[in-house]
Amino acid sequence: MMSERAVWLTKWFASIIILFAVAFRSAGEEYHMLDLYCSLAGSVGWLTVSIAWKDRALIMLNSVMTLTLLTGILKL
Repeated sequence: MMSERAVWLTKWFASIIILFAVAFRSAGEEYHMLDLYCSLAGSVGWLTVSIAWKDRALIMLNSVMTLTLLTGILKL
């Protein structure tokens, strides 16, 4: 079980990583892989937080997002 502090840090780190992913997405096609990797890292972070919170909606959302991003990375 994650401590409350670890959950807090993971939540904020994952959110910042997702903001980087959005910035890479808007920067152009040449940053596509960085977008995918940052999105995956943020999604895994939020999946970890949602499991700690036992929030089924967030678990479902971030599980599907993680699998979709992994599929996109493996296809390239």
